Amino acid sequence: MKPRVVILGGAGAMGRITATDFARTARGSVEVVIADRDLAPVANLDVTKVPVDVTDTADLRRVLDGAFAVIASLPYRFNVAMMHGALAAGAHYLDLGGLFHETRRQLELDEEFRRAGKMAILGVGSAPGIINVLAVLAACDLERVHEVHCLVGAVDRTRYRNAPPLGFGYAVDTLLDEFVLPSAVYRKGEFAMVPALAPSERIAVHFPAPVGRLFVDTTLHSEVATLPLHFQSRGVSEVTFRQGFDREFMDKLLFLVRLGLADTPETRASRNGAANGNGAPPPAGHANPRKVLLDLLAGFPPATLVGKPARYEVLRALVRGRYAGRTVEVHADCHAGPRAGWGIGPDIDTGSPPSIAVQLMLSGALPIRPGVWAPEQVLPPAEFARELERRGMKVTRRVRPARRR
Repeated sequence: MKPRVVILGGAGAMGRITATDFARTARGSVEVVIADRDLAPVANLDVTKVPVDVTDTADLRRVLDGAFAVIASLPYRFNVAMMHGALAAGAHYLDLGGLFHETRRQLELDEEFRRAGKMAILGVGSAPGIINVLAVLAACDLERVHEVHCLVGAVDRTRYRNAPPLGFGYAVDTLLDEFVLPSAVYRKGEFAMVPALAPSERIAVHFPAPVGRLFVDTTLHSEVATLPLHFQSRGVSEVTFRQGFDREFMDKLLFLVRLGLADTPETRASRNGAANGNGAPPPAGHANPRKVLLDLLAGFPPATLVGKPARYEVLRALVRGRYAGRTVEVHADCHAGPRAGWGIGPDIDTGSPPSIAVQLMLSGALPIRPGVWAPEQVLPPAEFARELERRGMKVTRRVRPARRR
């Protein structure tokens, strides 16, 4: 009997890529099940499809019965509940990330997964996911690790007809949360929160062409929750995450954030709680500007592509540390262009890693270790990088003397 892998939220943009990747690379050795509330977007995919309401415990149990692994391709707020669903089904678990706070809550389930003899890998996408493994690749020869900086640069030079005022290539709610909520950093051996989009945190980064020079901002991400723990024994004192996009997109996004149109009652309460030392819930009936924004954007028809896609993304782990008695700076990059993933484009770097991880588990290249883990702790770097390159992504590593700061 083939191992059964259930992709919760599999009809969404990333879930569809994960399912497609299994179909193209597992060669029929895995039964892929897409479970979602609306299955219309995957009507043409040749996989098993089942409807599910993930908020209904009995319905979730029905869908996960007999699964080898569960992949949560859902909004990050569902992660903890889906982990409990995987435990109840006796399945391994993977997801695409938890925006720091959710990830820390998920790590608390480690003992439950150990007792069940099951493995959970948190944040197996691009960032988190690939970038965590890049940090391991960058640091592989270093005797000491002083700093780890996760950097993402993305540009879209595709031409569109009737493009909406603001287009998103990522899960909109998650991206807006990243740019609205206080950001986590690890400095001088301690975790701290800084204001979202703090000007003092913005830096310019030179990514490989065609991405080029971009300003990147510190945003809330889960790499900062786990990488300090992984590199603690090697002396790490600083871990950050920053990302940046096309200038036009960023200008529009920052304008909306500063106006408050990216806010929800929960994000506003979270910011106020961080400032006032409490986390009081928002009052009933409080305005939800983000819902208004998303409803307005949903009213625009889909843009029409003109010419060929021209989207590019570079994931970089920049690690500073000691090698052979000198301080060095190591860049490990993963570059995804429009032809990556057999034409899927840069989104392959988020959608394919769960498929890669499950297939490595099934092959024995990724030994099953009961408990809850971050990607940097368990994914085999060399094998994982080979699988990325098999899918048209380019992985590079460069060492140079550390610059004076």
